[in-house]
Amino acid sequence: MRAERTGLFVVTCALIAIGIVMIYSASAIYAYEIYQDSFYFLKRHLMYLGIGFLAMMATLAFPYTRLRRFAKPLLATAILLLVLVLVSPFGRSSGGASRWFRVGAISFQPSEAAKIIFFIYLADLLSRKKNELSDFVHGFLPPLLVLGFIVFLILLQPDLGTALTFAVVTLFMLFLAGIRLRYLIITLTSFLPAFLFLILTKPYRWRRIIAFLDPWGDPQGAGFQIIQSWLALGSGGLSGVGLGQSKQKLFYLPACHTDFIFSIIGEELGLWGTLMVLFLFVLFSWYAFQILRKVQDRFGRLLGFGIASVMTFEALVNIGVTCGAIPTKGLPLPFVSYGGSALVFNLVGVGLLLNISRYGMESSSVFCSNLLEAGENYFVPKGLRFQIWRKRG
Repeated sequence: MRAERTGLFVVTCALIAIGIVMIYSASAIYAYEIYQDSFYFLKRHLMYLGIGFLAMMATLAFPYTRLRRFAKPLLATAILLLVLVLVSPFGRSSGGASRWFRVGAISFQPSEAAKIIFFIYLADLLSRKKNELSDFVHGFLPPLLVLGFIVFLILLQPDLGTALTFAVVTLFMLFLAGIRLRYLIITLTSFLPAFLFLILTKPYRWRRIIAFLDPWGDPQGAGFQIIQSWLALGSGGLSGVGLGQSKQKLFYLPACHTDFIFSIIGEELGLWGTLMVLFLFVLFSWYAFQILRKVQDRFGRLLGFGIASVMTFEALVNIGVTCGAIPTKGLPLPFVSYGGSALVFNLVGVGLLLNISRYGMESSSVFCSNLLEAGENYFVPKGLRFQIWRKRG
């Protein structure tokens, strides 16, 4: 799997490089206007990037299978952080949301850490209960209850986009693990009324739905952001207006260096630039799933599918929002958007995928070697024995 591992790392670095260039291009004027430093967001992004690479290297330092013994303590820590961020003076509020801890110049969003931790716990749980997954009470209900509690805490922040990401990817992992399809259908059916309740009880969410259906109905209000995004994408044409020449970043398009950076890519680099970014994300997903297709360790395969699915889902949602294909959600474009915790833990996720590709086959080979050396190879058919010997060689 060395070729896939190398490809995944190279594609990640390419996306990060595009992000560095576009973050400076999209944020320089805004940063100078607000902070009198055009490099303000770029410097902070590079700081988080350095932290993320160190975290990724640390993730590669030991076999991922050791994480299983810490799955429950890590989950308890993640839940504690999700509770504390809601409590003053621990959590920092901004724009009516309480999602961050701040330590000096560094902000930390616990929901980003909770994604990785929850999928470690879920992969461990589904691996341990692989013979009980057909049972509703012992196989399906425990992960569903944990998911429900974490989603509830995230909705209190409030952060519907992250909560939906948890729910969608978790159900996908349960399906891959072998949970009965009817359990998933019942869960999705019962979730729809709750989802409608969440939309209707928050006026700003309902306004986003209305703006998605008819943005020109309120062009200076709820529809303003998506209209400006369309103008950016449309004015770029095939080859773009030129790097650094965007007009929409001149205080027209809000969050242009975070959630709507794809629009600035379309304006400055044109259709070819957006297709290049899309192609890189397709390559990222392809390399990740090629790695996981070859992994024989159940825990590693499920964990990897969770991590790769989160990044793929977030990329699809972000690009869909900027194009107006889905209602506005505050999810950054992985590796490309300006961000702190999201960038750090996405790099941790890449580190885990590389770790799984490195040790996933090795663990199964070691198991087979131990089985043969124990003198129990007479239970193994000759054809399979030859395949095991060939892998050992």
